[in-house]
Amino acid sequence: MIRRSILLIQIAFRNLFSSFLNVIIGGIILVGTMLVVIGSSLLDSMDRAMSRSIIGSVAGNIQIFSSKSKDDLALFGNFGGEAELAPVLNFSRVKSVLERIPNVKTVVPMGINSALVTSGNTIDVALAKLREAIKQRSSGDRSARLASTIQSKKELVRQMARVLIADLHNIETISTESGAEPENIQALNRASSDIFWDHFEQDPFDALEFLENRIAPLATDADLIYLRYIGTDLDHFQLSFDRMEITEGSPVPKGQRGFLFSKFFYEDQLKLKTARRLDKIQEALDVAGKKIAKDAELQRWVKENQSQVQEIVLQLDSIRTQQAIEALQQELHSTDPRLPDLLQVFFKTDDDNFHGRLNFFYQKIAPMLELYRIRIGDLLTIKAFTRSGYVQSVNVKVYGAFSFKGLEKSSLAGNLNLIDLMSFRDLYGYMSSDRIDEIKKMQSLMNVSTIDRGNAESQLFGTTAEVVTQSEPGLLEEPKTFTSDSWKLRKEDLVKRVYSQSEIEGGVVLNAAVILHDSSRIKDTLRQVNQAVEQNQLKLKAVSWQEASGLIGQFVRFAKWVLYFAVFIVFVVALIIINNAMMMATLQRIREIGTLRAIGAQRAFVLGMVLIETLVLGFGFGAVGAMLGSLVVKVLGSVGIPAPNEALYFFFSGPRLYPTLEFKNLVLAFGIVLTVSLISTLYPALMATRVSPLQAMQTDE
Repeated sequence: MIRRSILLIQIAFRNLFSSFLNVIIGGIILVGTMLVVIGSSLLDSMDRAMSRSIIGSVAGNIQIFSSKSKDDLALFGNFGGEAELAPVLNFSRVKSVLERIPNVKTVVPMGINSALVTSGNTIDVALAKLREAIKQRSSGDRSARLASTIQSKKELVRQMARVLIADLHNIETISTESGAEPENIQALNRASSDIFWDHFEQDPFDALEFLENRIAPLATDADLIYLRYIGTDLDHFQLSFDRMEITEGSPVPKGQRGFLFSKFFYEDQLKLKTARRLDKIQEALDVAGKKIAKDAELQRWVKENQSQVQEIVLQLDSIRTQQAIEALQQELHSTDPRLPDLLQVFFKTDDDNFHGRLNFFYQKIAPMLELYRIRIGDLLTIKAFTRSGYVQSVNVKVYGAFSFKGLEKSSLAGNLNLIDLMSFRDLYGYMSSDRIDEIKKMQSLMNVSTIDRGNAESQLFGTTAEVVTQSEPGLLEEPKTFTSDSWKLRKEDLVKRVYSQSEIEGGVVLNAAVILHDSSRIKDTLRQVNQAVEQNQLKLKAVSWQEASGLIGQFVRFAKWVLYFAVFIVFVVALIIINNAMMMATLQRIREIGTLRAIGAQRAFVLGMVLIETLVLGFGFGAVGAMLGSLVVKVLGSVGIPAPNEALYFFFSGPRLYPTLEFKNLVLAFGIVLTVSLISTLYPALMATRVSPLQAMQTDE
């Protein structure tokens, strides 16, 4: 038996290059093996990279949420919007149960919601600051510094009115239509006149009301910002997700309310649009190697910078306007006295002058401007729809901005901001301890008693109801406890209040991230989590990070199926080609096979000879294909594959994907190639066993 096997192998090696058809078959096997090695390595590497992105940024290894939820959890959103999740009412109990599982490192409370935030236009922002300064003066602050601030803000608002008048006159000059509304012209003339500002201090709040209602709406640079945020225990979140780092400002103090912007979102949505476009052009030139002269998108950004100079002009008071004019005249070698015209010329950038003008902008112009609509340290008002459908709002301090290491430019990871869990509960419509105490205090002050729902009608409208007090005509006297000053103090106290860990963890959450000690044991731990949930009747559903990520998490799985389908098509074609080639090779060897049969070779020997020849062919050329594929993967792993867009930046877990080769990729490649080769050779091998000595002798020379 052994001697026969050795003989068959010797025959196979002798015939390896005896026919040009074998070379064709070998080439197909070589290319197929190389394709499977490279493709499977790339997808496995992308799978690992994306898992690092999702696990390290927000998902953890496992996500849990209520089994009563109408939708499945989708951390990065689906096309239908936010998932509708039922609340997990007692997170502290859930955490204590799950952390008893040996492989569970910690459990982080979460909840995802979204809101629309109006940042206001440039005039709104300036008027809000002026109003705040005047309120501060009314409260008793008579400092020279505050008086100087008020005067500066007044001059800025007056300058804004003048800019709007000039813009309306320009529109009338170039437009064939009727022009601006007369009442708008009249309002702007009043807002820029000496009389208006000379009488401003007689009733500043009345003057501010006029400016806010009649002048501010004429500026068109307001933004309605879609804000997506995660409510969580911010301190625990940062400790659990080690890829998170604070890039600006500071972390929210432990146990306090606060907000952290994603650095990507902060730059992309809140930065001055002109400055943001300059940043994007610079990135396209320096990182992507693009050219303004050849790229239509870059040319569009240049034109938008030229046409949208008003957002810069409106921010500059008369002194800064003159400073900007002088700086631009010197830079452009121009004598034009109008700032809008100078800015239009300045922003007409090309590949030669772009970097010089970018540096000039950030050195000379940017220091005069508010580059961000919301600054670190500001109090941010967020209004969102609660689960019941009404609008709720909270004021939270913006402490800083953060990013996830390696995902700084990813829009998928970068569009999720962070808010403290107590504020999240308020916005989502769940009673926090603050709200409960507030309601109890109001009930006590107003002598309100709780009425049973079933007896409400009789207690409210029955004849036996007792009159508590008799009302008389006149003004309602507001309780001293609820003056505007006390409400302001209450809000300030709410921002500064420090919550205990039991208060943070003892309330409602929508989902939670489960972080594991050993990520490779996720399937076994997921089974243990589900067992613990069932045994303790927690009514939760546990899913892996991939399922919790929604459509994003299924991307690599879908890509794998696409690859396998492509490989299947390729090898179906290869099977047909190899089958035909082997049939032709068998027909060419009828004399040889017949001679072997004539000298006593059995059909099993002939069958084994053909199949072993195919195996040797497959191993030989497959090994070469595997070596070439491994070499390609090694080269790609050293230089990396650049992410061409923001989506792949997330899937690559950084600006480049560095593929690695695993042993299973080689096994998979050899398995597929040899299986296809043997199947395609089976029929020609069976045909060879039917060759008789008589057929061999009848074959022509």
